[in-house]
Amino acid sequence: MDEKDMARALVRLSHEIIEKNKQIKDLALIGIQRRGIYLAQRMSKLMEEMVKEKVPTGSLDITLYRDDLSRIAYQPIVRDTEIPFSIDDKKIVLVDDVLYTGRTVRAAIDALLDLGRPKKIELAVLVDRGHRELPIRADYVGKNIPTSSKEMVEVKVRELDGKDEVLILKKEQK
Repeated sequence: MDEKDMARALVRLSHEIIEKNKQIKDLALIGIQRRGIYLAQRMSKLMEEMVKEKVPTGSLDITLYRDDLSRIAYQPIVRDTEIPFSIDDKKIVLVDDVLYTGRTVRAAIDALLDLGRPKKIELAVLVDRGHRELPIRADYVGKNIPTSSKEMVEVKVRELDGKDEVLILKKEQK
């Protein structure tokens, strides 16, 4: 996906969320660290332009909720969780860049439920690449990109990487 493809996908995701959630007054977008945050912020701005109401956003760090924490790093990098509103009785849309095994989403749900009791949790992803290990699916998908297990999907966002694009790369053999 190039910059235009990503922009179209985010507009489509934003429209779908608005259509499904007629009342957006109790809706909030929470981006999963790192790139999900920027996607959620962009979608919030798009939604505000569409319905003339602000959709609150927050960021969620799931590092300490991962089931592979001991495998990824001796000293994992813990980032901020910033949710400047109560999630109780809200419809929360978790936003992430890539849905793969489902383990990140499971960790995000665990982290979110430690912060309160939302009315409903939905999932929006820019890319669904398949290969689920847990029974998790996205409610909103920007693009389905079938991949092999020998490939990886890399999402770049201009806020962190200087440009918007989605790449499919070969995994390095160990």
